[in-house]
Amino acid sequence: YFKRYQVQFRRRREGMTDYRRPPSSCAAGQEQVQHPQVPSRCPHDQPRRYLPIVYSRIVGDFVLCSAYSHELPRFGLPCGLTNYAACYATGLLLARRVLKNLHLDDKYPGVANVTGEISEVEAVEDGPRPFKAFLDIGLFRTTTGARIFAAMKGAADGGLNVPHNEKRLVGYKPKKGDQEAKFNPAILREHIFGVHVAKYMKKRAADKAESDKIHFAKYAAAKIDADKLEKLIKSVHEKIRANPD
Repeated sequence: YFKRYQVQFRRRREGMTDYRRPPSSCAAGQEQVQHPQVPSRCPHDQPRRYLPIVYSRIVGDFVLCSAYSHELPRFGLPCGLTNYAACYATGLLLARRVLKNLHLDDKYPGVANVTGEISEVEAVEDGPRPFKAFLDIGLFRTTTGARIFAAMKGAADGGLNVPHNEKRLVGYKPKKGDQEAKFNPAILREHIFGVHVAKYMKKRAADKAESDKIHFAKYAAAKIDADKLEKLIKSVHEKIRANPD
């Protein structure tokens, strides 16, 4: 067995490159590669989140616009830049930024009052169609509640036309036995505004855990407690919509 075993390439072992995808993309027709369909790629880059919008050409890929989670401190979020709420805010930043660059931000404002419901961008009657992007998850596992889908939801609520449904978002329970599939948008809204983090902070404070000071040290240094977190993230969304540059 060990004589027949073949070690995978180093980049595949490290989870950086999927060597099966490029041949499948090259098998497509030349007119499909040249067509400017835009995948929204979400690389897993610790300790930050990087969201570019990329379109393909024969000579290679070109980045139309990008957003980083480490830009969020400029909008008032100094810490917690990799959780579910930060991924949503990064997706929102990407959407508002690319729409502003294309002069579509006034025509497609997106969802201002976030409730967690699934909404689709409708085209205006006398104007350009909404900007369409496809999610490219790369080597991410498509598990329900993954943070990559929080970035997708943020981009969709920001005004981009991203084809999706609720089956991979937080709050969705698949069909199990006699129980029908169910989606609870209230749970998704709590994760978007960091309510789940605030609840955990309160639970740790009630238990008086010794590691609480280390676990939420950056929140304590920024003077952010559990009661202020939701209001803070709402203000971050407002600042992003006001000026995403």
